[in-house]
Amino acid sequence: MGKLAIVGLGLIGGSIGLALKRAEPVNTEVFGFDKDPGVGARALKAGAIQRLAPSVETAVKDASLVIVATPIIAVRRVFEAMAPQLQRGAVVTDTASTKGDVLRWAAEMLPRNVHFVGGHPMAGKEQSGPQAAESSLFDGRPYCVVPSVDASAGAVNAVVGLAEAVGANAFFLDAAEHDAYAAAISHVPLVASLALFSLARGSAAWPELAGMAGPAFRDLTRLTSGQPEMAHDIFLTNRQNILHWLERYIGELKRLAEMIDSSDADLLFRALAEAQMERESFLANPPKREPALPSVDLPSPNDAFTSMILGGLIQERTKDVTSAFEERAREREREDRLRRRE
Repeated sequence: MGKLAIVGLGLIGGSIGLALKRAEPVNTEVFGFDKDPGVGARALKAGAIQRLAPSVETAVKDASLVIVATPIIAVRRVFEAMAPQLQRGAVVTDTASTKGDVLRWAAEMLPRNVHFVGGHPMAGKEQSGPQAAESSLFDGRPYCVVPSVDASAGAVNAVVGLAEAVGANAFFLDAAEHDAYAAAISHVPLVASLALFSLARGSAAWPELAGMAGPAFRDLTRLTSGQPEMAHDIFLTNRQNILHWLERYIGELKRLAEMIDSSDADLLFRALAEAQMERESFLANPPKREPALPSVDLPSPNDAFTSMILGGLIQERTKDVTSAFEERAREREREDRLRRRE
């Protein structure tokens, strides 16, 4: 089926590699590169990739599909390094937690004859590195697909196919929607986790608080154990959206504080009961969103992996071949008309 490249072999890149291995693609070779040679070696040993490339350029050369799974701030540098080696019609995607800057960098750095479709699998955990990677990490999870404005149908299908191949469900958004919604549902929880841990850790009573800490505190501060580079990049590249939702979160905390402080026990209990019922409803039957899909033909599950690997390449090649044959047919028609006239 061709060559596939994964740049960045940590938790997400390694898990994509393992999930693709589980999918058992035929005649597909998965190359990988990581700036940390030790990370690359562990990913190769774990079977997340078949070949470990010595550089970004070597990894992506002649690849049909390139997956950039590096920290957000590194994406621009990776795009710049890979650009001269990308073959015509190649599909490039990423896994970054924010999309506005990434799509802008793709437009600036990548050649016009390749196709970029942003991606963001909504899955992860606080552990990092290929040793934490799992083939099942994306199973049943949303996989945000954020096409660039000029992405071809084949390129979009390629990334949809990737999402399905790793067990996820494609979820279409534009970049502005993605970053606004991710701030609310993913980035503010990270801020809340950091704030709660810092609140307790900064107390003079920390030894006593730590001794009392149970599952609730551990669950709510779990995200604090994630890579600081990841949180730092998210905060830098999605600042305004995060600040917007933080203001709303602070407002909600103030509303709860006022209810706790008031003498209206019924109002407080009603708010608690409504929140509990709404969350139980969300867990049992999440609301369904009808996304505004781009006007492309999406692949069937049986065709998903084929579409993923070939993607824009097959469309570009078919277009070129068809154009050549049509032109040749027109030439023959002209020759036939000339002969009949003679």
